[in-house]
Amino acid sequence: MRPQLSGTTPHPQRSQVAAIAAAPNTCEGDRQEAVLRPSLGFIRSHALRLSMISVALLAPCFWHREIEASDLGSHLYNAWLAQLIGHGQAPGLWIAHPWTNVVFDYALSVFAGVFGFHIAEKMAVSLAVLIFFWGMFAFAAAASRRAPWLLTPLLAIFAYGYTFHMGFFNYYFSIGLSFAGIAIFWRGTGRERWIALTLVAPMLLAHPLGVVWLAGACAWIALARSIRPCYHALVMVGGIALLLAAHFWLPMHYAVLPRQKPFYWFNGSDQLLLFSTRYQIAQFAFLVFLVCALVADLALRRRESLRNYWIPFELYIVTTVAVVAVPSLIYFPHQIAPLSFLPGRLTSISAALLCCLLAVARPRRWHLAASIALAVFFFACVYRDAGAINRMESQADSLVRTVPHGSRVIGSISPHPDSRVFIQHILDRACIGHCFSYGNYEPGTRLFRVRAGPGNPFVLSNYSLALQTETGDYVVQPRDLPIWQIYQCDVSGIRLCIRPLTAGERNGRLDARSAKNRQTNSPFAHGALRDGSLWLRWGSLLFVGEL
Repeated sequence: MRPQLSGTTPHPQRSQVAAIAAAPNTCEGDRQEAVLRPSLGFIRSHALRLSMISVALLAPCFWHREIEASDLGSHLYNAWLAQLIGHGQAPGLWIAHPWTNVVFDYALSVFAGVFGFHIAEKMAVSLAVLIFFWGMFAFAAAASRRAPWLLTPLLAIFAYGYTFHMGFFNYYFSIGLSFAGIAIFWRGTGRERWIALTLVAPMLLAHPLGVVWLAGACAWIALARSIRPCYHALVMVGGIALLLAAHFWLPMHYAVLPRQKPFYWFNGSDQLLLFSTRYQIAQFAFLVFLVCALVADLALRRRESLRNYWIPFELYIVTTVAVVAVPSLIYFPHQIAPLSFLPGRLTSISAALLCCLLAVARPRRWHLAASIALAVFFFACVYRDAGAINRMESQADSLVRTVPHGSRVIGSISPHPDSRVFIQHILDRACIGHCFSYGNYEPGTRLFRVRAGPGNPFVLSNYSLALQTETGDYVVQPRDLPIWQIYQCDVSGIRLCIRPLTAGERNGRLDARSAKNRQTNSPFAHGALRDGSLWLRWGSLLFVGEL
């Protein structure tokens, strides 16, 4: 008899997850059952539980005044610029309509037009979190053929991992939809599988990597079901060979920045490493839990019941090789800004696949206890660190209101040396409605909606120069005046100050933290957790150059 999950009662209408659970030992090639109608029944029968989980899941979006997620401040600021452009109040700036990387920005603009920017931030991020979390839930459910209730705290942790806190919300949105699409393709019937295609358009509008992952995972699942199990290893070797070939081919044709960490660092658990070395405790605890749960389950299973592990395990291996094979940054000649932070983004997929492996294991009550304990520690750390950044942002908000309305402001605000998460975009959000973040990077990339012409008074149109303002290396030009600088005025990096700049001055000249980082941010110094401003500096100097 299939073990019942704690608090779960049988229901005649089974979910997408449970539709096939009645025959847990069926082989992957067996005929699939319809899942969409049972899934609707599952949602109706568990509406209260799903609602309670969703409400609890969104707590980190509301427990501080601002959501601290690096690029979020920039996205919100550019939604405000787009509003000014629409009202004809920003000459020299215009709105473009790119084919990708814009879904989250559209959501911010729509919500801000109705509710204002502060509420728009909460609504858009909450929507993205729900899509990502429930996409992972459906993905793990498809792998295990049961609802992974006991793993919901673990799924919540990864929903608020590195990808979230870096503010890659277009990518985050796209990957969340891809998880849902893969789940439908994996366990649906022939007609239902076509529904996954309807998700391609919004995914592509959000970020193309989600579509690549959807296509690759679905192709792998279809191939794995069409061949005998003894040939799976050969297919894996072929896939790994192609990825390794790409690893050597890319540097021969494009400028790349190799990854800064050893290959074993990018295993999915790195999504838990955020603001300090304290998060290594959470990473270690998760890996111990993962190994114990899988070893205990494999020891109790019969040989023929390991089939459900095959596809998640194969996908994890191939995805991990892909993460290791890609460089940290790729500069394509036709683009001004490089494609960056690739390994850090892609390990959100690796993390989801690890959750799939855990979901395949028979659910035990100690799984829930371990997941809750890990979640309590992780979110306590996030609450503390996000609160500290909120207090810094409050300082920035107060400081920009000491300068005349409509002033140009730049900033070089560095994270703690052990932090992987950037914080410089707190200035962007502080400027909304009062000043102009002159060094905002988005218009200069020409990849987002807001574009800037040379000589406009609102933002630097040169991407390389915009990055220099963030690293403290920008030399102020006479045309920039008057302009103010927000900087960290003590070595702790917590206290912020503001001062006017003069022509010919380097903007980070008095930044105590920037001077300290110049001495410590070396690719060879304490490399375990330091991603800081080094990538930005290398990206601007090595790959972008003068435009």
